[in-house]
Amino acid sequence: MNQEVKELIDPLNFRNSINIDGVEKSMLIDMLRKMILIRKAEEKLSEHVESGKIKCPCHLGIGQEAIGVAVALVMRKTDRAFGAHRSHAHFLALNENTYSLFAEVLGKYDGCSHGMGGSMHIVDNENGFKGSVPIVGATIPIATGAGLAAKMDKTGDIAISYFGDGSCEEGVLHESLNMASIMNLPVLYVCENNLFASHLHIDLRQPSNSTSRFAKAHQISNATVDGNDVVGMYKLLISEILEIRNNKPFYMEAYTYRWKGHVGHRDDIDVGVKRGDQLTAWKERDPIKRLFVAMKDNGIYTEQEYESLLSEIDQKINNDWNRAEMAAFPQEEFLLNPVYSN
Repeated sequence: MNQEVKELIDPLNFRNSINIDGVEKSMLIDMLRKMILIRKAEEKLSEHVESGKIKCPCHLGIGQEAIGVAVALVMRKTDRAFGAHRSHAHFLALNENTYSLFAEVLGKYDGCSHGMGGSMHIVDNENGFKGSVPIVGATIPIATGAGLAAKMDKTGDIAISYFGDGSCEEGVLHESLNMASIMNLPVLYVCENNLFASHLHIDLRQPSNSTSRFAKAHQISNATVDGNDVVGMYKLLISEILEIRNNKPFYMEAYTYRWKGHVGHRDDIDVGVKRGDQLTAWKERDPIKRLFVAMKDNGIYTEQEYESLLSEIDQKINNDWNRAEMAAFPQEEFLLNPVYSN
């Protein structure tokens, strides 16, 4: 393991505020708002997984909000992003439509998949999120194919593939990277390396903590980054996005940590694996806190403004949840309508 990776996976590092130089105030506020919205939306989901109102499995990404936000801010609506089983942040970073997400997990027709998909099958074609699925690694080749289509369209659009470190053990990742490299496809591969695949730490599964070695093997440009630094990732992507749009694949490995277990509302227990000490330390690398502290220290944002933003988002979350609870379920005749193509 190289020194950079050692530092990135040590939760005692990177606790200070982040470098926000060169980023407009409006952009910083947008980043902060999006991360808080995602955090509070998932806290609401966690609350109602525990209460029993949500029946479908929910894989929460609390603590990982910065990655999806950074990527969303360099996307066009015509780009094609594909998620995995933990994709609420990828979805909400593009649309902030918490009502649609809440309705979906409650099985309501107003949900983004009309209540038929639940937490792991979410979609927003209008804003470029082409969908998520629970099968590990399944959307990586789909994103790669979307990159090929984007190249053939000659519009400068790109495909984005979100996946975790566990997906790197699926053969299809390596086939996809090979294809993207050989065919010069405009694909941004985003590995959210939170060090766990379900209940197994990466040390128990791979000979190295760094998955970017696979990109290097396929001669794909890559970067290993602090996944809890939204500004750092945004600056990196801004610097790379033109190359990607000009048909050069790029692999970003973002080290982060999910605060919840693999699935459900519990904090420190991950399918029987206790992560208490590590989890407490990683919470000090909270991407929201680090951005806000940087903004406050630079005189860009005050405590009062921050509290006002929290209150505004709380109100939106509560209103959208209450609306979703009152929304209608799909009509019985709808159950077969989306099954077969006309």
